[in-house]
Amino acid sequence: MPQDPMDFEWSYWIEWGRERILWLLAGHLLVSQVSRLLVEKYKPWCLMVYGMAACWLLLGIKGFAVILLHATISFAVAQFQLSLLTWLCSLILLSTLRIPAVEEVKRKWYDTENEYYLLLFTVSVRCLFCTSFSLEYCWHGPAQKSSHSFLWMLAYVFYYPMFHNGPLMNFDEFSKQMRRQEAFSLKTNLGILIVGVIRIFFWWCLAELMIHLMYIHALYSSAPPLEAASYWALG
Repeated sequence: MPQDPMDFEWSYWIEWGRERILWLLAGHLLVSQVSRLLVEKYKPWCLMVYGMAACWLLLGIKGFAVILLHATISFAVAQFQLSLLTWLCSLILLSTLRIPAVEEVKRKWYDTENEYYLLLFTVSVRCLFCTSFSLEYCWHGPAQKSSHSFLWMLAYVFYYPMFHNGPLMNFDEFSKQMRRQEAFSLKTNLGILIVGVIRIFFWWCLAELMIHLMYIHALYSSAPPLEAASYWALG
């Protein structure tokens, strides 16, 4: 059956995934395993550098600079240790994405609308991560501030598997997992990788099946079928 052509986001992410993101995720996996074997102590910083390089590759130097600027501003505001101020800062940074003059400038950085939208999606999600880090910085006492350094914030913000579209993980959970040193086991790691690939494949197939059978987006973008349907059918 033909695919529902109105699902913009699915088509958009599939295109980016096939072109770049899937390969960059594979690169992240390779860097993660190599750093765990050779320099486990410095693994967070190796992954941070990789995430920054991936961001630079996909979004260009200007897109990278925007995300770095947002992180720097959020960290600076967090030094006041006021949650309300952190929320205001996050809302102001998010609102800059909808200023027409700023939008036009950012569009000129890229050759296609898809590249601009990738920046928009990524900056929006990064803002959530900056907010999470800043709030936890405000909530923790002076003794815990050393574990909430700007370097750790960058490692959190530029962690690539969650970079473009989440999912959201709070900073405390992220740092706990990063600091945990586990004995390397090829059998265990291979098992985790295979299970992860199977899960992704299952959900991917289910999403594709829904797009080819349910036509949800085509229906809600067309008024006549919706007007002809009963309230029970719509419900």
